Amino acid sequence: MRLVFMGTPEFSVAALDALVDAGHEICAVYSQPPRPAGRGKKLRASPVQARAEALGLDVRHPVSLKSPDVQAEFAALEADIAVVVAYGLLLPQAVLDAPARGCLNIHASLLPRWRGAAPIHRAIMARDAETGVCIMQMEAGLDTGPVLTRRVLEIGTRETTGELHDRLAALGAAQIVETLAQLDGLTPEPQAEDGVTYAAKIDKAEARVDWSRPAVEVDALIRGLSPFPGAWTRVNGERFKLLGSYVVDEDGLHGAVLGGFRIACGSGAVQVTRAQREGKKPMDMGEFLKGFGFPKRI
Repeated sequence: MRLVFMGTPEFSVAALDALVDAGHEICAVYSQPPRPAGRGKKLRASPVQARAEALGLDVRHPVSLKSPDVQAEFAALEADIAVVVAYGLLLPQAVLDAPARGCLNIHASLLPRWRGAAPIHRAIMARDAETGVCIMQMEAGLDTGPVLTRRVLEIGTRETTGELHDRLAALGAAQIVETLAQLDGLTPEPQAEDGVTYAAKIDKAEARVDWSRPAVEVDALIRGLSPFPGAWTRVNGERFKLLGSYVVDEDGLHGAVLGGFRIACGSGAVQVTRAQREGKKPMDMGEFLKGFGFPKRI
């Protein structure tokens, strides 16, 4: 098929590669404009733009899709389908209507649960047992369109958002190729009206650990915010980012250090398995604890 690909972050790259490998014609790639990044705040292309340019594809990064000129350029591509994966801009109706067979979205949740911007983080933070990928026919609403295909993944009890992200990206890449191959035989299934939840963007104010909460909630927060933005706490006045954990069956006054980086919570305790001090690289606990002394309580 003749496709437009629309995506921005690393999550989208696997799908782009899969579509190219499957022999589809990618007539254009749309991605968010380069952003200032790093200490020097130099403009940095998105992961999708960088990969598309490496593949020799035509890359476009309009600031908005609302302009009639931008919409006319999009329509002039005469695509069969647009494949959208975490693009980051709302698609106006004129863009949704331009491809002959509409726009398909790869969404990393089991819709209608976790519509919106941060479905992977929210699934782990909510302690969901499973998640997955839906290929959805796009319409004007936020992730409200009918679902063409659905695949389920079990969430590991110690899995982080970073780890689940990679598994879902690979699943979505394979799934979009399968979906396009079967497209003529698929019947779009309207989303259920019950069970709708919204995966709001992660607010950094959510990231500080409250050790008075139950251990299962603290553990889910740590894993759900790893690697970005990272749940954090203070130890001896220093800010520590917590990047991995699991629940242990111990009790104590919340915030009490039970040994190593094992901290009592409102009920139960959490063993931190990976952490990062300010200005340092992330470290597993064996390396982290060398020469570091914890107070009795944090």
